[in-house]
Amino acid sequence: MTDTATIAKIEMSERAAERIHAILAGEAEAKALRLSVDGGGCSGLQYAYTVETEPKADDIVVERDGARLVVDSISAAYIAGARVDYVEDLMGQSFRVENPNATASCGCGSSFSV
Repeated sequence: MTDTATIAKIEMSERAAERIHAILAGEAEAKALRLSVDGGGCSGLQYAYTVETEPKADDIVVERDGARLVVDSISAAYIAGARVDYVEDLMGQSFRVENPNATASCGCGSSFSV
């Protein structure tokens, strides 16, 4: 696993940690939630989430209160310095990435451009 000290810190809020715990509780083999950046969405790039059984060798692992969020090194370059939160509002419930590298994003916050 990549040392997070060598990459700009990715932060996880307490609410995000609580939600990750809830998601993983329903998955027998799950040990982490993966956040990745994929091409697509209305702004060019989009966030994707999957459940992981084990982090990969080059993953950055963000931990808070026992919750684990993993990010591959390529995606980490797009979200360096970001804060991952979990919100419930009129639009629904979702993880929200407060990404200092995004130059534009869509209205729902699930896609962005750099």
